[in-house]
Amino acid sequence: MKRSSSFEGYSLLVITFMVLFLGVRSQLTSNFYSTTCPTLLQIVRKEVQNAIKTEMRMAASLIRLHFHDCFVNGCDASVLLDGSDGEKFSGPNVNSARGFEVVDRIKSSVESACSGVVSCADILAIAARDSVVLSGGPSWKVVLGRRDGLVANQTGSNLGLPAPFESLDVITQKFADVGLNLIDVVSLSGAHTIGLARCVTFNNRLFNFNATGAPDSLLESSMLSDLQSLCPVNGDGNKTAPFDRNSSDLFDNHYFKNLLTGKGLLESDQTLFSGDTAPSTTKSFVERYSNNSDLFFTDFANSMIKMGNINPLTGSDGEIRKNCRVVNS
Repeated sequence: MKRSSSFEGYSLLVITFMVLFLGVRSQLTSNFYSTTCPTLLQIVRKEVQNAIKTEMRMAASLIRLHFHDCFVNGCDASVLLDGSDGEKFSGPNVNSARGFEVVDRIKSSVESACSGVVSCADILAIAARDSVVLSGGPSWKVVLGRRDGLVANQTGSNLGLPAPFESLDVITQKFADVGLNLIDVVSLSGAHTIGLARCVTFNNRLFNFNATGAPDSLLESSMLSDLQSLCPVNGDGNKTAPFDRNSSDLFDNHYFKNLLTGKGLLESDQTLFSGDTAPSTTKSFVERYSNNSDLFFTDFANSMIKMGNINPLTGSDGEIRKNCRVVNS
């Protein structure tokens, strides 16, 4: 009798473990809305396409919103919340993060088709994927089922988001803090193959690099001259330059080709290949991606999937916001 009871207890323990394990694995699935909102992917794709037709830069902006969301509190759409204490008003985001109106339009269209069903966090994940695809980049199956957070974390945004002036060691640690590795650092940096950056994010390289009294010696000379003209001392810090010189709208591996010749725009871009602390890992992946766009596309897609799985709220946690800018009343 004791033996039977012990066996039954063991079996119950195994079953409980399997349920918990499978539950964790199945929280996010690619077909999460297949019955509750079957037209979701088509709705999002159409709205992203319209936004990019209006402004090509919007593709990069939507990718960045998903990135900046997932690195703070996990992928919970907290970056979209309004309020003076919101993440959108943190140092890395204020006057920089954009695309909120596009997300509003997507959410409105989704709500018209499937009211109260689809989270803003999932909309960000789909819109980021579609922005890559519509710019010529790879596709992947976006896993869904995230729910929206109830609070923003401005302090976490200020401290946790990688900055263009930081060393590769610091950036790598911030990636590691959310479960991402060196390959993720390099491949996700490849998102800078599209989009623009403001002068304030790179003008430290142009005249007085790290208080040396000279420009950054890693910056290619003709590019340096052009950027000094665009971003003079005491000039308008909100003027913009393309991340990927001579290929700013196409999602390709040209960004990595630029790094090989000193044409990375941000300090954090160029340091992947040329920085004093750049490990052989990042250098080798820059070289490999510059020669093999298929490898870059594969690694980028895998890294986006990993990033989209950073601490999602699922089940009964969080909520499905009616308006992405505010929590439900």
